Amino acid sequence: MEDICYLGAVEMARAIRTRELGVREVVDAHIARILRINPAINAIVTTTFDEAQAAADAADTALARGAVPGPLFGLPVAHKDSFLSAGVRTTFGSAVYRDFVPAQDSAVVARQRAAGAIMLGKTNLPEFGAGSHTFNAVFGATRNPYRKDVSAGGSSGGSAAALAAGMVALADGSDMGGSLRNPASFCNVVGLRASIGRVPMTPASHAFNTLTVGGPMGRSVADVALMFSVLAGDDPADPLAIAADASDFATLPRIDGKGLRVAVSPTLGGLPFEPAVSRMLQEGIRQCQALGCTVDEAEPDFSGADHAFEVLRALAFAANYGAARAKHGEQMKETVRWNIDLGLAQDGAAMAEAARAHSRMFARMQALLTRYDFLIAPVSQVTPFAVETEYPQHIEGVPMPSYIGWMRSCYRITITGHPAISVPCGFTDDGLPVGLQIVGKYRGERALLAFAQMFEQANAAGRIRPAL
Repeated sequence: MEDICYLGAVEMARAIRTRELGVREVVDAHIARILRINPAINAIVTTTFDEAQAAADAADTALARGAVPGPLFGLPVAHKDSFLSAGVRTTFGSAVYRDFVPAQDSAVVARQRAAGAIMLGKTNLPEFGAGSHTFNAVFGATRNPYRKDVSAGGSSGGSAAALAAGMVALADGSDMGGSLRNPASFCNVVGLRASIGRVPMTPASHAFNTLTVGGPMGRSVADVALMFSVLAGDDPADPLAIAADASDFATLPRIDGKGLRVAVSPTLGGLPFEPAVSRMLQEGIRQCQALGCTVDEAEPDFSGADHAFEVLRALAFAANYGAARAKHGEQMKETVRWNIDLGLAQDGAAMAEAARAHSRMFARMQALLTRYDFLIAPVSQVTPFAVETEYPQHIEGVPMPSYIGWMRSCYRITITGHPAISVPCGFTDDGLPVGLQIVGKYRGERALLAFAQMFEQANAAGRIRPAL
């Protein structure tokens, strides 16, 4: 069973297509693993096992009759509980929506279903995705498979933990200020934040949101690329969607590090980092150099980035959840109420300056990446922390200004608009995973994925499984 559950998604899809593995066999193995492992991890919070087994039987029958399988045919997946799933409870991690059952799928869910994936359930997240630590009043906290007393990160923490624990072949998530990258780093998996518009975010109450993206998570870069090839592409319901063929993302070119110029930003503009994180970045630098890359310390000017992100994030919270706050605010956690209220109280001057700073950050990163091929940096400012801790309030003696302040290493990249990926880099002395953040050229996801795959293949960290 474990051999099946830790197969790469690319290899699993191949084995299903050639009928070396049956879809029902694959689905049953993952269900058995969820039943055994999930109670201690709490990654998957709503299950759809009966529906999955029926879909698996139908898939096996269709394949036997000569059906042409889609790219994710038969692969067991789970969806972040902020993505709508028709007929299946979607709570957003909030008591306000504890019993909400939508009538339609989000585009992220619909595209996986159309590609042949089989849903096993929904994954945990912090309430409304607020914060990079996964806990809520509906389902409780998700624990890290590598050490159950620490956080799995967030907000796509349930997705990352489910992948690390071998409960699904692929999972999805979303990322505003690090919600794909941070849990990937904490759980030793891969998470891709693509350029705005690559993955349609429909339906949406804030359709012109230029901070939040949906995206893939997997245990390898190749698996993430496969899923990205399904998720990406035009959607007439999304005004920001990029009209481009996404199928070539599934096949990444092999590249040579020799001749590549890589910028490294050790502190992303002077942020505090735990020493273990900084040490792991040095390992990432040495790995890039060993691959033949020229690595220089360089970064864009990050002045104004925090203001821009925090103002635009607050606006998004007000647009998405302001009406629910007015009716059910007493059921929301304090940090969510604070973020919504901050958005509702923004004045025109703050919004105007945020818009200007947002534009400047895009231009600055564009300028840097005309001189360099990629930028590498830490993902998170801390290593996985105690699961009972709501959020880190100090880093190396520096107080954090809010519940999201410790994630500036991710959201300073968000505000540049450029794609970024978290890949496993190594482990701390006490066995906790730490990822490397790689930033690529705007809309340059294929080159970014190819570089990340080269790094991954030279680094054994991503192949180390948790001792469950």
